Amino acid sequence: MLGNMMQGQLLISGLIEHAEAYHADAEIVSRTVEGPIHRYTFSDAAKRSRQLANALTKLGLEKGDTIGTLAWNTYRHFELYFGVSGIGCVVNTVNPRLFPEQLTYIINHADNKYLFIDLSFVELLESISASLNDIKGVVILTDNDNMPETTLENVICYEDLIAAESEDFSWPEFDENTASSLCYTSGTTGDPKGVLYSHRSTILHAWIVSTGNVANVSSSTVILPVVPMFHVNAWGIPYAAAMLGAKLVFPGPALDGASVFELIDSEKPDLLMGVPTVWLGLLQYLKETNQTLDSVKNALVGGAAAPRAMIKEFEEKHDVFLMHGWGMTEMSPLGTATSRTAAMDDMDVEDRYDLQQKQGKAFFGLEMTIADDEGNELPKDGVAFGRLLVKGPTIVERYYKSNQSAMDANGWFDTGDVAKIHPEGYMEIVDRSKDVIKSGGEWISSIDLENTAVGHPGVGEACVIGVLHEKWDERPVLLIVKAVDADPTKDDILGYLEDKVAKWWLPDDVIFVNELPHTATGKLLKTNLRDEYKNYLINK
Repeated sequence: MLGNMMQGQLLISGLIEHAEAYHADAEIVSRTVEGPIHRYTFSDAAKRSRQLANALTKLGLEKGDTIGTLAWNTYRHFELYFGVSGIGCVVNTVNPRLFPEQLTYIINHADNKYLFIDLSFVELLESISASLNDIKGVVILTDNDNMPETTLENVICYEDLIAAESEDFSWPEFDENTASSLCYTSGTTGDPKGVLYSHRSTILHAWIVSTGNVANVSSSTVILPVVPMFHVNAWGIPYAAAMLGAKLVFPGPALDGASVFELIDSEKPDLLMGVPTVWLGLLQYLKETNQTLDSVKNALVGGAAAPRAMIKEFEEKHDVFLMHGWGMTEMSPLGTATSRTAAMDDMDVEDRYDLQQKQGKAFFGLEMTIADDEGNELPKDGVAFGRLLVKGPTIVERYYKSNQSAMDANGWFDTGDVAKIHPEGYMEIVDRSKDVIKSGGEWISSIDLENTAVGHPGVGEACVIGVLHEKWDERPVLLIVKAVDADPTKDDILGYLEDKVAKWWLPDDVIFVNELPHTATGKLLKTNLRDEYKNYLINK
């Protein structure tokens, strides 16, 4: 027997229609690429999204066509989220921080018909344009007064493109499983892989991340999403804001501590979202200027593990609860979070920090387990650790243009992370499977060692890699970027770690470097470092 309820489709166009009908006056504030602050409302965004839909239709774009973006977090990029997906096309948010070869691969692999780009990326696109296939035109996200001279062919000004179009447009109805957006993995091992989201999966994810146990978004929330809109759809926040009428504050291209704080000071967001490297820059600026985050209540950090020192500094100096979030492109992307609970209020503060360092509990709709290399499920006792497996309606089934399922025989997706799951449900990442160090038959977590090292006041950033050892197979080596105006020694660092980690975890050496490589999404890039230092201890 089936239920007797109406059948309606979960479509992204419905989000912007809802925002216009019920949250028309909610603000969207953007720092523009051109410089000035831009303000308008969800009502304005809805009208301009319909103008964009009319313009795209006149360009001959059809359902299923892909449109690429190379753009910062601004109101124009926001309009593309709705105007493109709303007509049944697919918005492909391309990460401009990738290597030129990766950019070329993604744009060609996605079969983008048009590219919509910010002024910042005109030269970048010029440098790879000869290698691009079948691009019909490039739309520059600016007005006529700021249009640049360029060698790109068939260039269109965004404001000119939509200016003459009607604000009336009837959003088409189609199956909610229709593709809506396409994001690619960072491609640290081989070519980037495309993850093709549907309207249904996108809306379900937005619902999930906006709930009380995650971001607790409502019409009274003011969100500053520093996480880029080209990074897995800004973790779904633009969609969630439209769903619930939250004010959005877009930082544009200015992600340094001073610029981010300027927006915080003027717009009073209560929720921040971004990767650890951004928050390190903000905290450093606050320390140098003796400023505080008076309006901010919560900050969600994802993309990489937040060190304990960062969690403590947000709490103790700024009264901000730092939520760990975990996920990946293949998961839309968020899957867990350490949201604040009533039980935490009665905990010893150090015990609470222990919890906040974990990646959190699974959202509704996500199933999660751990297994050994043979696929045997392991106990969720907080001790055993193994490969982290997930399944659910916001998880990839197969990669774009692949005929092979990304799931195992039991329907699980292997995240590539090694994790523990505690009896109360908290998941704790031990390491990436390729980053775990096996020394003399014992496992060492590079992430835990890095996070402990960053607690030293003289350490700006830390990276741990396993290198070959004649006796123990592998041993950890610690690479350190010194904090500003600090000059720690090897003995300082090892002395600090001595009573904080197991003796056999202590690095065999500490190497000071000027900088560490990162992926385009801010994660430490260890692949080349492992190659560079592979024989470091043997040759020493």
